Amino acid sequence: MTDPDLLYSEEEEALRAAVRDLLADHCDPAAVIARVETDAPHDLKLWKALTDGMGLAGLLVPEDRGGQGATHREAAVVLEELGRAVAPVPYLTSAVVATEALLACDDADDLLAELASGRSVGALAVALNVAAGGAVKTVRVENGLLHGELTGIADAAVADVLLVPGDDGELYAVDAAAATVTPRTSLDLTRPPATVTLDGAPARRIGTAEPAVRRALRTAAGLLASEQLGVADWALTETVRYLKDRKQFNRPVGGFQALKHRLAQLWLEVVSLRAAARGAADALATGEDADVAVAVAQAYAAPVAVRAAEEALQLHGGIGMTWEHPVHLYLKRAKADSIAYGTAGAHRAALAELVDIQAP
Repeated sequence: MTDPDLLYSEEEEALRAAVRDLLADHCDPAAVIARVETDAPHDLKLWKALTDGMGLAGLLVPEDRGGQGATHREAAVVLEELGRAVAPVPYLTSAVVATEALLACDDADDLLAELASGRSVGALAVALNVAAGGAVKTVRVENGLLHGELTGIADAAVADVLLVPGDDGELYAVDAAAATVTPRTSLDLTRPPATVTLDGAPARRIGTAEPAVRRALRTAAGLLASEQLGVADWALTETVRYLKDRKQFNRPVGGFQALKHRLAQLWLEVVSLRAAARGAADALATGEDADVAVAVAQAYAAPVAVRAAEEALQLHGGIGMTWEHPVHLYLKRAKADSIAYGTAGAHRAALAELVDIQAP
């Protein structure tokens, strides 16, 4: 067993700089707020720039299957930057979750190439709150047609293809146009879930459901920690910047000792979150102790991201309570992420079982 590499390579830093520059030009906070107030919260123009312009949708796909042949480490860097911008694009759900499910299937190379190119958006039709190994709701398969209703499917409203587990243990690809997709209002307006209703929808078998879903959800949980890191890092950075500028009693608010202590503690937690998130990404890339690394990252990530966003909201004072300030987007994303792909408590329980530490 080798020690995990928690540092960023020069290539990963270059990738970060390129993605951050793109997001600075196309995903400013005011634009995100304006977009989530509409009936079309997803920014498909930004999605096209990320996929067509930079090829980021295919990072996890081998080159011989139509992708970029990168690793989970590079995908994690992209998710950090998307988290920092609370970008309303289906990167996690399509380029990570649906892609990982297809990589585990034996008859899906054409769909995989479509997702890798960004020409199609995929969504795994499993509720956002389900953890790897958790109970997955299935639909009824009858004469090659699917019947049933699935709830809490993130980004299904912009999906072109749905990957649906059937009650026969198989995974099916369904054209989203053949399903009824009903968007639902959620706390996080930048990643809205939907209800998917299948009423005799034609489907194509692409593989066995259980290993594909388990692989997709494990990777989702591991890389979600990098998105949560991006949220927490933005909250900390912007709060420090604001407290340096905001004055009270003719001195910067950040000069007060009590606030210094709060920010120092938050910095320590964010740094630790970075180590956990990088550990998970590296483990997924190398395949060494990935289950343990993912459980550690998710057991730690959600509380830190939520606390960082809450501190940002409180320490921005009155302006932080307004709709015009973007901090509410980060708090909502952090809260929604805290139940995505398993809660922190569920991951702690999984970790205890993995390392054979039984609860009292």
